[in-house]
Amino acid sequence: MSESASSPESPVIIGKMDQRHHRYPCCIVWTPLPLLTWFLPFIGHMGIAYTSGVIRDFAGPYFVSEDNMAFGWPTKYWMLDPYRAHGGPAAFDNSIQLASQEYQGRMHNLFCDNCHSHVAMALNLMHYDGSSHWNMVKLCFLMLIHGKYVSFMGFIKTWLPFLFIAGGIVALVLLV
Repeated sequence: MSESASSPESPVIIGKMDQRHHRYPCCIVWTPLPLLTWFLPFIGHMGIAYTSGVIRDFAGPYFVSEDNMAFGWPTKYWMLDPYRAHGGPAAFDNSIQLASQEYQGRMHNLFCDNCHSHVAMALNLMHYDGSSHWNMVKLCFLMLIHGKYVSFMGFIKTWLPFLFIAGGIVALVLLV
């Protein structure tokens, strides 16, 4: 894996996707949240990866994790193009770093300042796709549409608890 550089003089080398080592360069990554995802399978925990594939996620109050997602390794990813960041790959990495530094000083709030907000701030700082209007709702929706499962087991880990609960509810309704 190549190290990413943040200075404009050094070219940024974009790493290769490596699911075995949990490297998802230039990707937004997602993993289920216990209990919450079991009932609402489109809601989960989100992080964003540098061009090297190292993942950053707002894991809790005043803590942004590096390469150790709070709720397990990604089950879904959405690949981004670092050249759509204003300033290219170096700005892509720098914006993730700046958003992470900001969120290391924030209290976590499940409903309004969370892991999705951290990713949105990184995208806003880099003006990804020419936009500075990224937010947690937009990211949740776009991950649902653009996200790809890392494997069949990623799909199972995401949907099996929901299917058991939904099946149990349907069985109870049919028995009553």
